[in-house]
Parts: sequence; C-alpha cells; structure tokens
Amino acid sequence: MLPWKTYDAMCRAAARDPEGFWLEAARRIDWAQAPVAACRSRPDGWHDWFAGGTLNSCYNAVDRHVAAGRGEQTALIWHSCATRERHMLSYAALQRRVAGFAGGLRALGVGKGDRVLIAAPCMVETAIAMLACARIGAVHVVVFAGYAAAELARRIDDVTPKILVAASCSFQGRTAVPAQAALEAALAGAAHVPDACVIVQRASCPMRIDPRRDHDFHALEGYPPVPSVPVRAEDPLYILHTSGTTGAPKGIVRDNGGHAVALALSMELIYGCGAGDCFFTTSDLGWVVGHSYGLYAPLLNGGTSVIVEGCPSASVIRELCAAHAVRCLFTTPTQLRLMRQGGAVLSGLPSLRRVFVAGEYADPALLDWARSSFRRPVVNHWWQTETGWSITAHFLGLAEAASPALMNEIGRPGPGFAPIVRPSVAGGRSGEILLALPLPPGCLAGVWKEGALRPPAPYLDESGAWYRTFDEGLITEDRVVHMLGRSDDVIKVAGRRVSGVQIEKIIAGHGQVHVCAVVAVADPLRGQRPVAYVVPAAWPAQAAWADEIVARVGQAMGRWVGLKEVLFVRQLPTTRSGKIMRRALAAA
Repeated sequence: MLPWKTYDAMCRAAARDPEGFWLEAARRIDWAQAPVAACRSRPDGWHDWFAGGTLNSCYNAVDRHVAAGRGEQTALIWHSCATRERHMLSYAALQRRVAGFAGGLRALGVGKGDRVLIAAPCMVETAIAMLACARIGAVHVVVFAGYAAAELARRIDDVTPKILVAASCSFQGRTAVPAQAALEAALAGAAHVPDACVIVQRASCPMRIDPRRDHDFHALEGYPPVPSVPVRAEDPLYILHTSGTTGAPKGIVRDNGGHAVALALSMELIYGCGAGDCFFTTSDLGWVVGHSYGLYAPLLNGGTSVIVEGCPSASVIRELCAAHAVRCLFTTPTQLRLMRQGGAVLSGLPSLRRVFVAGEYADPALLDWARSSFRRPVVNHWWQTETGWSITAHFLGLAEAASPALMNEIGRPGPGFAPIVRPSVAGGRSGEILLALPLPPGCLAGVWKEGALRPPAPYLDESGAWYRTFDEGLITEDRVVHMLGRSDDVIKVAGRRVSGVQIEKIIAGHGQVHVCAVVAVADPLRGQRPVAYVVPAAWPAQAAWADEIVARVGQAMGRWVGLKEVLFVRQLPTTRSGKIMRRALAAA
C-alpha cells in the first residue's frame, strides 16, 4: 500500500529524507541481510544502492511466492506468434524448472559473477535461463536471437561468457531461421571460447549437436535443484547492450538490490498493479522492457506476466487480454500504428484498466486513436535502457487522478529523478535534459568494459555531476517534462533550432498520415533544412497531401522552418525494437 495520496506528497517525502524514502521502499523486498543505508558513493566516483544488504533476485521473483502459499498461481504465460504455441507456468512449476536448470549450470562450472550469454528468442526457456543465472549469482547477458555472426562474436568477446545458451532457431514471421550457421561462425570468429553451449532444441528446426561442446537445455533442467544464493545488493544481475544513447554498443550493468527495489515500487506506483494482477508487455525479452516488465517486475510483485514471441497482431493482443484478464498492457507506438493500420477495435476488455506506451515518440493523434479504440486510459512515459524504469510517468497508482490534458506528454519525474534543462541557446527554455546525480536505484550501476564494471563516463557531462540523457525537451512550472526529441534530431535552420519531433507532431495530425519522420539535410544557404518522410494511410499518396502538409507546418510553426520536401514511402526503416532509424533516412 502506497503511503502517499498525491504526487506532491511523494516528491516531498523523497526530497526531505531520501535515505528514509528508499529504505522504506526496500521493505518490499525479502533480504537475507537487510541494508542499513540506501545510497553510498563508490571509490570510482559512481554510487551503489543498498550496499551491505544481501538478497537473491530469483528468490524474490519466484520462491517467496511459493513459500507464501501461492505456488499454483500462474506466473508466466507464453504465446508464440510464429508457432501458435501457448504455455502457462505456475510459480511452483517455474521454481522447479529454474532450480533444476540452475543445478545444470552449476554442474557446468557456472558460479557467482560468471557471465552466461543467452541468444534465444522470447521463450519460456529464455526466462528460465535468466532466473537460473540470478539464482546462483551468475550474470545473464541476453542478446537478440537474430544477430548476425559478427555481432554475436563481439558480444562474446565483450562479456567472455562461461556458457552460451542458444535456441536452435528463431523466426521471421512464421519462417524458421536456423541458428546453427550464425552460432558456429560467431564461435569461430570470437577470441573468447565459452566452456560449453546449451541448446534449446525447437521442433521447427532442431540443431546438430556437437557432443564435445553442446548440452541439451531440457536435460539440464533435470539436474538436482539448487537453492538460491544470497548476493550483495551491488553485485551485477545482468548486462544488456545498447547503442542508443552514446553511439557505440555498451554493456549496461544492472545491480541486484537497486533493480529489485525500483521495479517492485514501480509496479504499484506507476502501473497500479499488485499481487495477482496480470501484466502484458509486447516487448521481446532481449530488450530492456522485456527484462524489466516482461520478467522481473511482475514476478517481484507476485503478478502474472504475459510474454510473446514475435510481433502480435491486434487480434492476438485482444485474445490474450481477454483470456487472461490482463490488467495492464505495455506496448510501443510502432505496435499501436500496426493496430491502427489494420483498423483494430480493442474495446470490450473489462479487466484491462490502462495501456502504457514507451520506446519512441508517440504523437497525440496516435494516442487519441488508441484511447478511442481501447476505451481506456492510454498514457505515455519516458525511460531508457540505461535507467531501467521510468524517468517520467503519470503515477496511476496514486489516489489523485492523472490529468487527461497531460496524458499525451511523458509525465513528471519519478522519485529520485531530478531533471534540469541545459538551454540550447542563451535565454532559451528548451535544451538537453540532464539528470542530477546520484541516479535513483534501478538505474545503471555502470558499464561493462575490459572485463569489469566501470563508471559510465560516456554519459556524464563535463562537470561529472550530471547524467546526460541526450534527449531534448523543456520542463514547465508544473514539473511536466515535454519531449522534443534526441539531441541529434534537432535541426538548425539559419541559426535557429527546431525539433524534428515538434514538426512530426504537426504532420501526424493530418488525416492521411499513418506515420512520419523528419530529418535534417544540408542546405547551402540555411545550413540545414527539414525533410519529411511520410507513410500515408492509403497508397498511392495524392500529390495534394504533400502541399497540405507543408502548409500545415508553415501555419503552425512559421514558414521559416523551411519544410518543402514531403516524400511518401511505403515504410520507414526501424531498428529490431521498432524505433525509427532517422539517421538512416538522413544519410539516404
């Protein structure tokens, strides 16, 4: 039960006594040794959360719910869009399988601090492998199952895993993609050689087993179960690679203690979900949303989590929400656009209370469509792989109602997040958003470099006192953060800065626009000019639509913006996680 009724009361409590605030939040977790301090500075200049405390993340996510008599409650529901399989796992069954696989990993020599690289799609076995690593104090490193050999080899060399877990195939749509060739090439190309490989054999495309190196995943589940091992709160739980914020791939390290406390608090505070509630995220387990809200957060709170392999259609999402009484749905703007394109109607789901959106910019027209389709609150919020949970949100677990007028914005800062704006021009209101240090629990404990945890130097400003988000925005007097886009998405027109996202928001309001992206191109006279790439709602696009879009932007922002080119395309390039690749468009 949250002790605050309002957002202001929560902010006052966190600001007045941050140590007391976070130690109280830490009571949501079962500790082998409870912490006596919340935040502590590290010798390397970064900070640890709940140092001195010991716990086990797997125990908190699984075992304690079985011990509390809830072993028969469903913990995980898995659906494959590729094979049409569906599997439900109770907490007791999950405990048995995780404890057995943890015993198998230990038999292969895996211990505290060892890395286990998991190259598998969103499957029950992927979740079991993650939890089994946490159970014995090993560090899981989940990578996208469809990576080419070179990318997989780079990650092998970066984290030097003791064991590599792989699925025999992944899927593109409903087409099986064998993993054998990429796996063998990655192992041959990497300088580091794992001790062994563990293979999840899939009926659609089994892999040839090398008996000298490979072990069957399900055979390892049959090993004698092992109990959870207490680890220090500051010990790494996982490494997750990202290239999103500072260019080159980096291994973001998440700790055990801060991660567990932050996610347990967030489920109640931000999402309004508690024990027994069903939470559904459409994200793959290989991405940060899948880590945080596909696996750990719902289980830490004793809930039920729905995870899916592949991109679920609107009908699959509706079916899963109805069949499993889903209370909260967490999805992406890309997923909503696919639903809108198909004309989906998603009302008539009595258990669904709210829909959350994150991952990239969501324009107001898209959010308004989603609200009319679901007939439920659809709210935006902002976070990054590096933070692991929301920097800003709308806090639907509080008693006060979130303002409908602000639902299209990304919300107000969460507890422990203290953002400021570094103005782009003297006297300006907008600029890059910086976060004061220390960051709250649940954020990155550092980056993985040269075989060890390092301070996240690439993310700090020149003074070393602020975390750079590399996102631009402004903060109004009511503490609402308004997002304007990535720092490198800002367009400089004749010395004036304009947000590409701001232009996109105006374009998206045109009735014939399905999705759009605005990028900067070089202009010999004005330095840069905006170009809009638009996927129309119907194909072929009418020439008049381009003129209407140009006029619309000129009317809303002024003709100085200089939008003259509107290019209609059938689709926009996106990353594997669904974000629009604006750099690729700008380079085209």
